[in-house]
Amino acid sequence: MLAKVHSFILIGIDPLMCEVEVDVSQRGLSKTTMVGLAQTAVKESIERVRRAMINSGYAFPSHHLLINLAPADVKKEGPALDLPIAIGLLRGTNFIQNEVQKDFLIAGELALDGRLRKIKGALSLALLAKQKKLRGVIIPEENAREAAVVDGIEVYPVATLSQAVSFLNEQLPLEPYELNGEVYQASKVAEPLDFVDVRGQEAVKRAICVAAAGNHNLLMIGPPGTGKTMLAQRIPGILPPLARSESLETTRIYSALGLLPDGIALMDERPVRTPHHSATAQALIGGGSIPRPGEVSLAHNGILFLDELPEFSRYVLEMLRQPLEGGEVTVARVHGSIKFPARFMLVAASNPTASGYGPTDSRARDKYLGKLSGPLLDRIDIHIEVPAVPYGELTSRRAGTDSATMRKQVMNARQRQRERFKLDIPNAAMDSRQLKTHCELSDSCLLLMKQAMDELGLSARAYDKVRRVARTIADMEGAEKINEAHLAEAIQYRLLDRRF
Repeated sequence: MLAKVHSFILIGIDPLMCEVEVDVSQRGLSKTTMVGLAQTAVKESIERVRRAMINSGYAFPSHHLLINLAPADVKKEGPALDLPIAIGLLRGTNFIQNEVQKDFLIAGELALDGRLRKIKGALSLALLAKQKKLRGVIIPEENAREAAVVDGIEVYPVATLSQAVSFLNEQLPLEPYELNGEVYQASKVAEPLDFVDVRGQEAVKRAICVAAAGNHNLLMIGPPGTGKTMLAQRIPGILPPLARSESLETTRIYSALGLLPDGIALMDERPVRTPHHSATAQALIGGGSIPRPGEVSLAHNGILFLDELPEFSRYVLEMLRQPLEGGEVTVARVHGSIKFPARFMLVAASNPTASGYGPTDSRARDKYLGKLSGPLLDRIDIHIEVPAVPYGELTSRRAGTDSATMRKQVMNARQRQRERFKLDIPNAAMDSRQLKTHCELSDSCLLLMKQAMDELGLSARAYDKVRRVARTIADMEGAEKINEAHLAEAIQYRLLDRRF
Protein backbone atom coordinates (compact mmCIF):
# COMPACT_ATOMS: atom_id res chain seq x y z
CA MET A 1 0.00 0.00 0.00
CA LEU A 2 1.26 3.48 -0.86
CA ALA A 3 1.04 6.25 1.73
CA LYS A 4 2.01 9.94 1.40
CA VAL A 5 2.88 12.33 4.21
CA HIS A 6 3.76 16.03 3.88
CA SER A 7 6.82 17.26 5.76
CA PHE A 8 9.58 19.82 5.17
CA ILE A 9 13.33 20.35 4.94
CA LEU A 10 15.37 23.52 5.41
CA ILE A 11 17.43 25.03 2.61
CA GLY A 12 19.48 27.46 4.65
CA ILE A 13 16.67 29.03 6.66
CA ASP A 14 14.00 28.68 3.97
CA PRO A 15 11.52 25.78 4.17
CA LEU A 16 10.90 23.42 1.26
CA MET A 17 7.99 21.00 1.09
CA CYS A 18 9.18 17.39 1.33
CA GLU A 19 6.78 14.61 0.42
CA VAL A 20 7.49 11.33 2.21
CA GLU A 21 6.20 8.46 0.09
CA VAL A 22 6.12 5.02 1.73
CA ASP A 23 5.35 1.90 -0.30
CA VAL A 24 4.68 -1.23 1.76
CA SER A 25 4.79 -4.22 -0.59
CA GLN A 26 3.37 -7.64 0.35
CA ARG A 27 5.80 -9.29 -2.03
CA GLY A 28 9.53 -9.71 -1.87
CA LEU A 29 12.01 -10.22 0.91
CA SER A 30 12.04 -8.10 4.07
CA LYS A 31 14.13 -5.10 3.06
CA THR A 32 14.01 -1.35 3.63
CA THR A 33 15.24 1.01 0.91
CA MET A 34 15.38 4.80 1.23
CA VAL A 35 15.91 7.01 -1.83
CA GLY A 36 15.94 10.78 -2.37
CA LEU A 37 19.43 12.00 -1.39
CA ALA A 38 19.02 11.23 2.31
CA GLN A 39 22.06 12.18 4.40
CA THR A 40 23.41 10.01 7.22
CA ALA A 41 21.10 11.35 9.96
CA VAL A 42 18.05 10.66 7.77
CA LYS A 43 19.18 7.14 6.76
CA GLU A 44 19.74 6.30 10.42
CA SER A 45 16.17 7.29 11.14
CA ILE A 46 14.92 3.88 9.99
CA GLU A 47 16.35 2.21 13.09
CA ARG A 48 14.95 4.93 15.36
CA VAL A 49 11.55 4.61 13.70
CA ARG A 50 11.64 0.80 14.00
CA ARG A 51 12.29 0.79 17.73
CA ALA A 52 9.91 3.69 18.40
CA MET A 53 7.08 1.86 16.61
CA ILE A 54 7.73 -1.44 18.39
CA ASN A 55 8.10 0.20 21.82
CA SER A 56 4.85 2.13 21.17
CA GLY A 57 2.95 -1.10 20.53
CA TYR A 58 2.94 -1.12 16.72
CA ALA A 59 4.36 -3.86 14.54
CA PHE A 60 7.10 -2.82 12.15
CA PRO A 61 6.18 -4.21 8.71
CA SER A 62 8.25 -7.24 7.73
CA HIS A 63 7.83 -6.62 4.02
CA HIS A 64 9.74 -4.89 1.28
CA LEU A 65 9.64 -1.18 2.13
CA LEU A 66 10.52 1.69 -0.20
CA ILE A 67 10.72 5.19 1.23
CA ASN A 68 11.06 8.07 -1.24
CA LEU A 69 11.85 11.61 -0.13
CA ALA A 70 10.77 14.10 -2.78
CA PRO A 71 12.08 16.26 -4.38
CA ALA A 72 14.75 13.66 -5.07
CA ASP A 73 17.42 16.14 -6.23
CA VAL A 74 17.73 18.04 -2.90
CA LYS A 75 19.80 16.77 0.02
CA LYS A 76 17.85 15.90 3.17
CA GLU A 77 19.45 16.21 6.61
CA GLY A 78 18.36 16.16 10.23
CA PRO A 79 15.99 13.98 12.26
CA ALA A 80 12.78 15.96 11.62
CA LEU A 81 11.61 13.35 9.08
CA ASP A 82 11.36 10.59 11.74
CA LEU A 83 7.70 11.23 12.56
CA PRO A 84 6.44 11.55 8.94
CA ILE A 85 8.26 8.32 8.02
CA ALA A 86 6.63 6.53 10.96
CA ILE A 87 3.21 7.96 10.04
CA GLY A 88 3.73 6.79 6.45
CA LEU A 89 4.60 3.27 7.57
CA LEU A 90 1.60 3.12 9.90
CA ARG A 91 -0.71 4.39 7.17
CA GLY A 92 0.78 1.88 4.72
CA THR A 93 -0.03 -0.96 7.13
CA ASN A 94 -3.53 0.39 8.00
CA PHE A 95 -2.76 1.28 11.60
CA ILE A 96 -3.91 4.73 10.48
CA GLN A 97 -7.20 4.22 8.72
CA ASN A 98 -7.81 7.50 6.89
CA GLU A 99 -6.04 10.21 4.86
CA VAL A 100 -6.22 12.98 7.47
CA GLN A 101 -2.42 13.30 7.47
CA LYS A 102 -2.59 14.95 4.03
CA ASP A 103 -4.14 18.06 5.63
CA PHE A 104 -1.03 18.70 7.75
CA LEU A 105 2.69 19.29 7.60
CA ILE A 106 4.24 16.80 10.02
CA ALA A 107 7.71 16.86 11.56
CA GLY A 108 9.41 15.49 14.66
CA GLU A 109 12.37 13.52 15.95
CA LEU A 110 11.54 10.17 17.57
CA ALA A 111 13.14 8.76 20.69
CA LEU A 112 13.42 4.96 20.96
CA ASP A 113 10.49 4.84 23.39
CA GLY A 114 8.22 6.77 21.01
CA ARG A 115 8.62 10.22 22.60
CA LEU A 116 8.98 13.25 20.32
CA ARG A 117 11.95 15.55 20.62
CA LYS A 118 12.31 19.19 19.61
CA ILE A 119 13.21 19.99 15.99
CA LYS A 120 14.79 22.97 14.25
CA GLY A 121 12.81 25.35 12.04
CA ALA A 122 9.30 24.94 13.46
CA LEU A 123 8.49 28.57 12.65
CA SER A 124 9.52 28.05 9.02
CA LEU A 125 7.37 24.90 8.97
CA ALA A 126 4.31 26.85 10.12
CA LEU A 127 4.93 29.59 7.55
CA LEU A 128 5.18 26.94 4.82
CA ALA A 129 1.91 25.33 5.93
CA LYS A 130 0.20 28.71 5.68
CA GLN A 131 1.71 29.33 2.25
CA LYS A 132 0.51 25.92 1.00
CA LYS A 133 -2.95 26.58 2.50
CA LEU A 134 -2.93 23.44 4.62
CA ARG A 135 -5.01 22.99 7.74
CA GLY A 136 -2.07 23.06 10.13
CA VAL A 137 1.00 21.31 11.53
CA ILE A 138 1.67 18.35 13.82
CA ILE A 139 4.89 18.88 15.77
CA PRO A 140 6.56 18.07 19.13
CA GLU A 141 5.21 19.87 22.19
CA GLU A 142 8.44 21.83 22.69
CA ASN A 143 8.00 23.52 19.30
CA ALA A 144 4.38 24.57 19.81
CA ARG A 145 5.09 28.14 20.97
CA GLU A 146 7.23 29.20 18.03
CA ALA A 147 4.91 27.64 15.45
CA ALA A 148 1.80 29.20 17.02
CA VAL A 149 2.93 32.76 16.28
CA VAL A 150 1.84 32.22 12.66
CA ASP A 151 -1.79 33.24 12.25
CA GLY A 152 -4.25 31.25 10.17
CA ILE A 153 -3.05 27.68 10.83
CA GLU A 154 -3.75 25.11 13.53
CA VAL A 155 -0.83 23.86 15.61
CA TYR A 156 -1.26 20.42 17.18
CA PRO A 157 1.54 19.56 19.62
CA VAL A 158 2.01 15.87 20.37
CA ALA A 159 4.24 14.24 22.97
CA THR A 160 4.45 10.68 21.61
CA LEU A 161 4.01 8.67 18.44
CA SER A 162 0.96 6.98 19.94
CA GLN A 163 -0.67 10.34 20.57
CA ALA A 164 -0.07 11.40 16.96
CA VAL A 165 -1.56 8.15 15.65
CA SER A 166 -4.64 8.41 17.89
CA PHE A 167 -5.18 11.99 16.73
CA LEU A 168 -4.95 11.04 13.05
CA ASN A 169 -7.34 8.14 13.64
CA GLU A 170 -9.75 10.66 15.20
CA GLN A 171 -9.72 8.69 18.44
CA LEU A 172 -8.06 11.44 20.49
CA PRO A 173 -9.49 14.94 20.08
CA LEU A 174 -6.83 17.66 20.46
CA GLU A 175 -7.28 21.40 20.71
CA PRO A 176 -5.02 23.62 18.59
CA TYR A 177 -2.32 25.29 20.65
CA GLU A 178 -2.87 29.00 21.27
CA LEU A 179 -0.44 31.51 22.67
CA ASN A 180 -1.24 33.63 25.65
CA GLY A 181 0.21 37.07 26.28
CA GLU A 182 2.83 35.81 28.71
CA VAL A 183 4.69 33.63 26.20
CA TYR A 184 4.10 35.74 23.10
CA GLN A 185 6.86 38.21 23.92
CA ALA A 186 10.41 37.47 24.98
CA SER A 187 10.90 38.36 28.63
CA LYS A 188 13.89 40.53 29.50
CA VAL A 189 16.55 38.58 31.33
CA ALA A 190 18.12 41.69 32.85
CA GLU A 191 17.71 45.43 32.75
CA PRO A 192 19.71 47.06 29.94
CA LEU A 193 22.89 48.88 30.87
CA ASP A 194 22.61 52.68 31.16
CA PHE A 195 24.76 55.29 29.42
CA VAL A 196 24.77 57.33 32.63
CA ASP A 197 27.42 54.90 33.92
CA VAL A 198 29.88 56.17 31.28
CA ARG A 199 31.81 59.18 32.55
CA GLY A 200 32.36 61.97 30.07
CA GLN A 201 32.36 61.12 26.33
CA GLU A 202 29.31 63.30 25.68
CA ALA A 203 30.35 63.89 22.05
CA VAL A 204 30.63 60.13 21.53
CA LYS A 205 27.23 59.59 23.12
CA ARG A 206 25.81 62.10 20.67
CA ALA A 207 27.33 60.21 17.74
CA ILE A 208 25.96 56.92 19.10
CA CYS A 209 22.51 58.47 19.44
CA VAL A 210 22.63 59.60 15.80
CA ALA A 211 23.79 56.14 14.72
CA ALA A 212 20.98 54.42 16.62
CA ALA A 213 18.36 56.87 15.35
CA GLY A 214 19.13 56.05 11.71
CA ASN A 215 20.63 52.55 12.11
CA HIS A 216 23.97 53.84 10.82
CA ASN A 217 27.19 51.85 11.04
CA LEU A 218 29.62 53.21 13.63
CA LEU A 219 33.39 52.98 14.19
CA MET A 220 34.94 54.17 17.47
CA ILE A 221 38.71 54.75 17.60
CA GLY A 222 40.56 55.48 20.83
CA PRO A 223 43.18 54.20 23.27
CA PRO A 224 42.43 51.49 25.86
CA GLY A 225 40.34 52.46 28.86
CA THR A 226 38.38 55.25 27.20
CA GLY A 227 35.05 53.39 27.39
CA LYS A 228 34.60 52.07 23.83
CA THR A 229 33.32 48.66 24.96
CA MET A 230 31.17 50.19 27.72
CA LEU A 231 29.55 52.49 25.18
CA ALA A 232 28.92 49.66 22.72
CA GLN A 233 27.35 47.45 25.40
CA ARG A 234 24.75 50.13 26.14
CA ILE A 235 23.56 50.72 22.57
CA PRO A 236 20.88 47.94 22.64
CA GLY A 237 19.15 49.78 25.49
CA ILE A 238 18.31 52.78 23.29
CA LEU A 239 17.14 50.91 20.18
CA PRO A 240 13.43 50.50 19.41
CA PRO A 241 11.86 47.04 19.86
CA LEU A 242 11.51 44.78 16.86
CA ALA A 243 8.48 45.32 14.64
CA ARG A 244 6.25 42.30 13.95
CA SER A 245 7.79 41.60 10.53
CA GLU A 246 11.31 42.00 11.94
CA SER A 247 10.49 39.62 14.81
CA LEU A 248 9.36 36.92 12.39
CA GLU A 249 12.49 37.31 10.26
CA THR A 250 14.85 37.21 13.22
CA THR A 251 13.05 34.39 15.02
CA ARG A 252 13.06 32.30 11.83
CA ILE A 253 16.87 32.43 11.67
CA TYR A 254 17.31 31.38 15.30
CA SER A 255 14.62 28.72 14.94
CA ALA A 256 16.32 27.20 11.89
CA LEU A 257 19.58 26.88 13.85
CA GLY A 258 17.92 25.60 17.02
CA LEU A 259 19.07 28.67 18.96
CA LEU A 260 15.68 29.99 20.02
CA PRO A 261 15.63 30.16 23.85
CA ASP A 262 13.22 27.83 25.64
CA GLY A 263 9.86 29.39 26.39
CA ILE A 264 10.30 32.14 23.78
CA ALA A 265 7.64 32.26 21.09
CA LEU A 266 8.79 35.35 19.22
CA MET A 267 11.93 37.43 19.73
CA ASP A 268 11.06 41.04 20.52
CA GLU A 269 14.56 42.25 21.46
CA ARG A 270 17.16 43.08 18.85
CA PRO A 271 19.92 40.46 18.77
CA VAL A 272 23.48 41.48 19.67
CA ARG A 273 26.34 39.35 18.35
CA THR A 274 29.93 39.85 19.50
CA PRO A 275 32.23 37.41 17.64
CA HIS A 276 35.88 37.18 18.70
CA HIS A 277 38.49 38.55 16.33
CA SER A 278 39.72 34.99 15.71
CA ALA A 279 36.41 34.13 13.98
CA THR A 280 36.74 32.45 10.60
CA ALA A 281 35.02 33.58 7.43
CA GLN A 282 32.55 30.71 7.69
CA ALA A 283 31.69 31.58 11.29
CA LEU A 284 31.19 35.27 10.53
CA ILE A 285 29.58 35.16 7.08
CA GLY A 286 28.14 31.65 6.93
CA GLY A 287 28.83 28.61 4.78
CA GLY A 288 29.73 24.96 5.11
CA SER A 289 29.07 21.97 2.86
CA ILE A 290 25.42 22.39 3.79
CA PRO A 291 25.31 26.22 4.13
CA ARG A 292 24.36 27.65 7.51
CA PRO A 293 23.96 31.31 8.52
CA GLY A 294 26.88 33.04 10.21
CA GLU A 295 27.16 35.79 12.80
CA VAL A 296 26.10 38.50 10.34
CA SER A 297 22.77 36.71 9.83
CA LEU A 298 22.31 36.05 13.54
CA ALA A 299 22.69 39.83 13.97
CA HIS A 300 19.91 40.49 11.41
CA ASN A 301 17.78 43.45 12.59
CA GLY A 302 20.19 43.89 15.49
CA ILE A 303 23.81 44.78 16.26
CA LEU A 304 27.07 43.19 15.16
CA PHE A 305 29.82 44.39 17.52
CA LEU A 306 33.37 43.83 16.32
CA ASP A 307 35.85 44.79 19.02
CA GLU A 308 39.49 45.36 17.99
CA LEU A 309 38.46 45.59 14.34
CA PRO A 310 41.98 45.58 12.79
CA GLU A 311 42.75 42.30 14.60
CA PHE A 312 40.23 40.46 12.44
CA SER A 313 41.61 38.76 9.36
CA ARG A 314 41.56 41.18 6.42
CA TYR A 315 40.12 38.37 4.28
CA VAL A 316 37.23 38.05 6.74
CA LEU A 317 36.64 41.80 6.97
CA GLU A 318 36.46 42.20 3.21
CA MET A 319 33.58 39.71 3.21
CA LEU A 320 31.55 42.25 5.17
CA ARG A 321 31.26 44.45 2.08
CA GLN A 322 28.28 42.59 0.59
CA PRO A 323 26.07 42.51 3.73
CA LEU A 324 26.95 46.12 4.62
CA GLU A 325 25.88 47.26 1.16
CA GLY A 326 22.99 44.94 0.30
CA GLY A 327 21.70 43.60 3.62
CA GLU A 328 22.15 39.95 2.65
CA VAL A 329 24.81 37.28 2.16
CA THR A 330 25.01 34.93 -0.82
CA VAL A 331 26.74 31.59 -0.20
CA ALA A 332 27.52 29.82 -3.48
CA ARG A 333 28.02 26.07 -3.71
CA VAL A 334 28.18 23.57 -6.58
CA HIS A 335 24.50 22.64 -6.31
CA GLY A 336 23.37 26.29 -6.14
CA SER A 337 23.49 29.46 -4.08
CA ILE A 338 21.64 30.36 -0.89
CA LYS A 339 20.87 33.85 0.36
CA PHE A 340 20.77 34.67 4.06
CA PRO A 341 19.37 37.98 5.40
CA ALA A 342 22.03 40.14 7.06
CA ARG A 343 20.75 43.67 7.66
CA PHE A 344 22.42 44.81 10.85
CA MET A 345 23.95 47.84 12.53
CA LEU A 346 27.73 47.44 12.60
CA VAL A 347 29.38 48.81 15.74
CA ALA A 348 33.16 48.50 15.65
CA ALA A 349 35.93 49.59 18.00
CA SER A 350 39.65 49.95 17.43
CA ASN A 351 42.79 51.21 19.07
CA PRO A 352 44.70 53.85 17.09
CA THR A 353 47.91 51.77 16.99
CA ALA A 354 49.09 48.23 17.70
CA SER A 355 50.36 49.33 21.13
CA GLY A 356 46.95 50.75 21.87
CA TYR A 357 48.00 54.32 22.54
CA GLY A 358 48.26 57.42 20.41
CA PRO A 359 51.31 57.48 18.15
CA THR A 360 54.14 59.99 18.32
CA ASP A 361 54.10 60.01 14.54
CA SER A 362 51.52 59.05 11.97
CA ARG A 363 53.42 56.04 10.61
CA ALA A 364 52.47 53.71 13.50
CA ARG A 365 48.84 54.76 13.19
CA ASP A 366 48.77 54.39 9.42
CA LYS A 367 50.42 50.97 9.62
CA TYR A 368 47.91 49.61 12.15
CA LEU A 369 44.75 51.10 10.70
CA GLY A 370 46.02 50.30 7.21
CA LYS A 371 44.69 46.79 7.89
CA LEU A 372 41.25 48.30 7.26
CA SER A 373 40.68 48.82 3.56
CA GLY A 374 39.30 52.06 2.16
CA PRO A 375 36.21 50.36 0.67
CA LEU A 376 35.33 48.89 4.08
CA LEU A 377 35.76 52.23 5.89
CA ASP A 378 33.70 53.85 3.15
CA ARG A 379 30.74 51.66 4.13
CA ILE A 380 30.84 52.80 7.76
CA ASP A 381 28.65 55.89 8.13
CA ILE A 382 30.10 57.40 11.30
CA HIS A 383 33.75 57.50 12.42
CA ILE A 384 34.28 58.95 15.87
CA GLU A 385 37.35 59.40 18.04
CA VAL A 386 37.01 58.36 21.68
CA PRO A 387 39.59 60.40 23.61
CA ALA A 388 40.97 59.68 27.05
CA VAL A 389 38.65 60.91 29.81
CA PRO A 390 40.09 63.85 31.83
CA TYR A 391 40.49 63.33 35.57
CA GLY A 392 37.98 66.07 36.30
CA GLU A 393 35.23 64.28 34.39
CA LEU A 394 36.07 60.93 35.98
CA THR A 395 35.60 62.35 39.48
CA SER A 396 32.74 64.72 38.69
CA ARG A 397 29.44 64.14 40.50
CA ARG A 398 27.49 65.62 37.62
CA ALA A 399 25.61 62.88 35.78
CA GLY A 400 26.03 62.67 32.04
CA THR A 401 23.42 61.85 29.41
CA ASP A 402 21.42 58.77 30.37
CA SER A 403 19.85 56.07 28.22
CA ALA A 404 16.29 57.31 28.78
CA THR A 405 17.12 60.67 27.19
CA MET A 406 18.90 59.05 24.28
CA ARG A 407 16.14 56.48 23.78
CA LYS A 408 13.53 59.22 23.56
CA GLN A 409 15.50 60.99 20.83
CA VAL A 410 15.96 57.71 18.94
CA MET A 411 12.29 56.76 19.17
CA ASN A 412 11.14 60.20 18.00
CA ALA A 413 13.50 60.06 15.00
CA ARG A 414 12.42 56.51 14.12
CA GLN A 415 8.76 57.54 14.30
CA ARG A 416 9.40 60.34 11.78
CA GLN A 417 11.14 57.87 9.48
CA ARG A 418 8.22 55.45 9.80
CA GLU A 419 5.77 58.18 8.85
CA ARG A 420 7.95 59.29 5.94
CA PHE A 421 8.52 55.88 4.36
CA LYS A 422 5.26 54.23 5.50
CA LEU A 423 7.44 51.24 6.43
CA ASP A 424 9.72 50.18 9.27
CA ILE A 425 12.92 51.12 7.47
CA PRO A 426 15.59 53.48 8.89
CA ASN A 427 17.39 56.28 7.07
CA ALA A 428 20.47 54.10 6.59
CA ALA A 429 18.43 51.82 4.30
CA MET A 430 17.25 54.59 1.94
CA ASP A 431 17.69 53.73 -1.72
CA SER A 432 18.86 56.25 -4.34
CA ARG A 433 15.33 57.35 -5.21
CA GLN A 434 14.38 57.98 -1.57
CA LEU A 435 17.71 59.70 -1.03
CA LYS A 436 17.01 62.10 -3.87
CA THR A 437 13.49 62.83 -2.61
CA HIS A 438 14.11 63.21 1.12
CA CYS A 439 17.71 64.47 1.30
CA GLU A 440 17.58 67.44 -1.02
CA LEU A 441 20.23 70.06 -0.16
CA SER A 442 19.89 73.83 -0.36
CA ASP A 443 22.43 75.97 -2.25
CA SER A 444 24.33 76.80 0.94
CA CYS A 445 24.40 73.12 1.92
CA LEU A 446 25.65 72.18 -1.56
CA LEU A 447 28.50 74.68 -1.19
CA LEU A 448 29.42 73.23 2.20
CA MET A 449 29.26 69.73 0.75
CA LYS A 450 31.55 70.72 -2.13
CA GLN A 451 34.14 72.07 0.27
CA ALA A 452 34.03 68.84 2.27
CA MET A 453 34.36 66.71 -0.86
CA ASP A 454 37.40 68.71 -2.00
CA GLU A 455 39.16 68.84 1.36
CA LEU A 456 38.43 65.33 2.61
CA GLY A 457 38.45 63.54 -0.73
CA LEU A 458 35.10 61.86 -0.02
CA SER A 459 33.86 59.22 -2.42
CA ALA A 460 30.42 59.17 -4.04
CA ARG A 461 29.35 56.55 -1.50
CA ALA A 462 30.57 58.76 1.36
CA TYR A 463 28.61 61.65 -0.14
CA ASP A 464 25.42 59.60 0.11
CA LYS A 465 26.35 58.43 3.61
CA VAL A 466 26.75 62.03 4.77
CA ARG A 467 23.32 62.94 3.41
CA ARG A 468 21.70 59.97 5.15
CA VAL A 469 23.32 60.90 8.47
CA ALA A 470 22.31 64.55 8.01
CA ARG A 471 18.72 63.42 7.40
CA THR A 472 18.82 61.50 10.68
CA ILE A 473 20.17 64.51 12.58
CA ALA A 474 17.38 66.64 11.09
CA ASP A 475 14.84 64.02 12.22
CA MET A 476 16.23 64.17 15.74
CA GLU A 477 15.78 67.95 15.70
CA GLY A 478 12.28 67.64 14.24
CA ALA A 479 13.32 69.60 11.13
CA GLU A 480 11.58 69.13 7.79
CA LYS A 481 14.63 70.10 5.71
CA ILE A 482 18.35 69.46 6.11
CA ASN A 483 20.15 72.69 7.05
CA GLU A 484 23.82 73.64 7.28
CA ALA A 485 24.13 72.70 10.97
CA HIS A 486 22.80 69.18 10.29
CA LEU A 487 25.12 68.74 7.33
CA ALA A 488 28.17 70.11 9.17
CA GLU A 489 27.68 67.63 12.02
CA ALA A 490 27.30 64.78 9.54
CA ILE A 491 30.49 65.82 7.74
CA GLN A 492 32.53 65.90 10.94
CA TYR A 493 31.72 62.21 11.43
CA ARG A 494 33.69 61.54 8.21
CA LEU A 495 36.88 63.27 9.31
CA LEU A 496 38.64 59.93 9.66
CA ASP A 497 38.36 59.31 5.90
CA ARG A 498 41.41 61.41 5.20
CA ARG A 499 43.24 60.78 8.46
CA PHE A 500 43.08 57.03 8.27
